[in-house]
Amino acid sequence: MQKEECFYLGKIVKKHSFKGEVVIKLDTDEPELYRDLESVFVDLGNNLIPFFIEKSSLSKSTMFRVKFEDVNTEQDADAIMRAGIYLPLNLLPKLTGNKFYYHEVIGFTVIDTNFGEVGEIQSINDTSAQPLFEIDRDGNEVFIPMIDDFIKKIDRDNKIVEVTTPEGLIDLYLD
Repeated sequence: MQKEECFYLGKIVKKHSFKGEVVIKLDTDEPELYRDLESVFVDLGNNLIPFFIEKSSLSKSTMFRVKFEDVNTEQDADAIMRAGIYLPLNLLPKLTGNKFYYHEVIGFTVIDTNFGEVGEIQSINDTSAQPLFEIDRDGNEVFIPMIDDFIKKIDRDNKIVEVTTPEGLIDLYLD
């Protein structure tokens, strides 16, 4: 399994017992969706390795306590500490309406209600305080903040994101 075929679910943040149990901090708004997992992929040395879950429990909202098969000691748990946890993309719950996953809108065309067609989403920049659509418009990069008030409609069938941005925002990026 390659990382491109998976989504990041969380990270192993601490050991829970001397019997190899670990705690995974889930990166999700809906942790209960992952309560009954049978296995996950653990990122070890940039390789995704399948780990099978013997038992698990959800505690404190996004903290997921897990006992993996063949992780039976503190040393075993130390070997996977701070590793990323991944699942295949096909396990992502389907979103509807104007909710979307970042990877889902790559390649979509952005149309602004005032400006018209802006261009194609190349990537999502989520390293800033506000995530941004990074859009290619004929070789120019245009950045549009992903603010709920700006996003009017996600048209999955036609691969279009309709936005309404403040007047002049898009012009800032064009010659």
